[in-house]
Amino acid sequence: MKQTSDFEDKNGQPSTKDVATFDARIEYIKNSFVNTEDLLMLPVSYNSRKGFVIYIATISDSEKIQESILFPLIKFGELNAADIPYTAETQDKITLQESVKALLKGNAVVIFNGLDEIFSFNTMKEISRNLKEPDSEKTVRGSHVGFVENLSTNIGLIRKGIESRHLKINYHQIGEYTNTQIALVYIEGICNPALVKRLEERIQTLSIDMTFSPGYLEELLEDQPFSPFPHLLYTERPDRAIAQLMEGRIILLSEGSSDALALPVSFFSFFQTSDDYNTRIITGSFFRFLRVVCFLLSLLLPSLYIAVIGFHFEIIPKEILVLVKSSVENIPFPPLIEAMVMAFTIELIREAGIRLPTPIGQTIGIVGGLIIGDAIVSAGLVSNIMVIVIALTAISSFTVASYEMSNTVRILTFPIMLSAATFGFAGIIFSLMFIVGHLCKLESLGTPYFTPIAPFNLQGMKDAIIRFPIWLLKDRPRELHVKNKKRLNQPRRWEKNEK
Repeated sequence: MKQTSDFEDKNGQPSTKDVATFDARIEYIKNSFVNTEDLLMLPVSYNSRKGFVIYIATISDSEKIQESILFPLIKFGELNAADIPYTAETQDKITLQESVKALLKGNAVVIFNGLDEIFSFNTMKEISRNLKEPDSEKTVRGSHVGFVENLSTNIGLIRKGIESRHLKINYHQIGEYTNTQIALVYIEGICNPALVKRLEERIQTLSIDMTFSPGYLEELLEDQPFSPFPHLLYTERPDRAIAQLMEGRIILLSEGSSDALALPVSFFSFFQTSDDYNTRIITGSFFRFLRVVCFLLSLLLPSLYIAVIGFHFEIIPKEILVLVKSSVENIPFPPLIEAMVMAFTIELIREAGIRLPTPIGQTIGIVGGLIIGDAIVSAGLVSNIMVIVIALTAISSFTVASYEMSNTVRILTFPIMLSAATFGFAGIIFSLMFIVGHLCKLESLGTPYFTPIAPFNLQGMKDAIIRFPIWLLKDRPRELHVKNKKRLNQPRRWEKNEK
C-alpha cells in the first residue's frame, strides 16, 4: 500500500494542514502541481537566506517578475523582506494553501528559508484585446467602446462611467475546477437589497465543475430555464450596462467573457437600444415601435398566410385573388409544407453564414439565398408569394434588438404555423393566448417579466413600446422596488427661470 507524506492526504492530494519547514513548503507546492511542466521555481538568495520565486509561466508575466520582485530584492538587500518597496501588488502572511490558489491566478509566490511569511505578488499576464465596438450591438450615436474578455478592464469601464462610491462590486468563484471569477455589480442606494441578496444566495448554492461564459450562469440562475423567452439581458456595451445599473438592476460580469448580464429585466427591455435615447423623441419612439411591430410580424406572418390560403380564402381582395390563385394552384404541397421548407432553408443559410468565416459567410447568405430561392420557385415546389412571406419574416426578425429574443421568434414560428394549418385563425389566436399567458406567469429574479402590461403599470408604459421624453421619465421602474425611486427631480428648470 502506498505511503502518504506529511503533505498528502489519503488520496494522494495536497493536504490541507499547513507546514512550517522550508523544504516541506517547497515539496508541498511541487506535490500540488505534480506533472505540470509550466511551474517554474527560480532560486534566489536574500540576506544569505535561500529562497524560491515560484510562478506558472503560462499565466504569469516574466517581465513583471523581474521588475517587481527580482530587481527590488537585489537593490534593497539589507532591508527586511516585508519592508522592501516592491513595485507589484503584494500580499504577505498568506497560508500555504492560499499560495497554491495565488499561483493558479497568475501570481508569483516567494518563500525564504527561515521566514514565516509567504509573499504573493500580482504578476498575472494580461491577455486581452483592444477596446472596440461590439459587432452584435452597433450604434449610430454614442459610445463605440465594448467590453473585452478581461474582468478588471470591464469593471474599470463601468467605474469610469459611474464615478460614485455607491457602486459596489462583489466577487464570487464559480466552478470546482475552473474557479472562474464573476463580479456582481450594483449601485447601493438605488438597487433593491432584497434582489442582491436573492441573487447572491442563488450564486452561493451553485455546484458545478466549470463555467466558461455567462451562458452557464443564465441557465443556472434563471427562474424558468425551459421557457423560450430569455430571462437575462446580454450586452457588450458599457454604456448600456451603466444605464441598467442606474435603473436599479444588477450586472453580472465573468472573467474570460465580454458579455454582461443584466437582471432582472422585462420583456420590453429586449426592444430597447442605446440609439433610442441618443436620437430625438419622435425618431427613437418610431424605431422602437417598429421593432415591436416587426417582432409580431416575424412571429405571425407565415401563420397568417397559411391560415388564409388553407381556411379563409374569402378574405383576400378580388383584385389580388387571381394573382394568389395562379401562384399556388400548381404547387404540389400544402401551405404548411411550403412554409416549413422555406423557413428551414432560411435557418440553414443563417446558421451556415454564422459558422463560416465572415467573408465566406456573407457570400453563402447572399448567393445561397438567391440561388435556392430562384431554383425552388422555378421547380414549382414553392410559390412566389411564400418566398416573399418568408423573406419578410426573416428580415423582420433581424430588427429585434436582442439576439436571444430573435432566436425566440425563430423557434415560436414553427408551432404557430402548425396551429394555423390545423385550426386556421382560431389556432393562431389560441397560440397567442398561450404565449401571453406564459409571459404573464414568467418572472426574472422574482420580478414580473411582462410588466408594465401584466401587472399593468401606466407609469411604466412611458418607456415600453414607445419612448416618452426624458424629462417625463422621472421614476425608475416600479417592479424593481428600488430604494431611490426618483430618476429626475426638477428637469428643464430653465423653462421656469426664463418665463
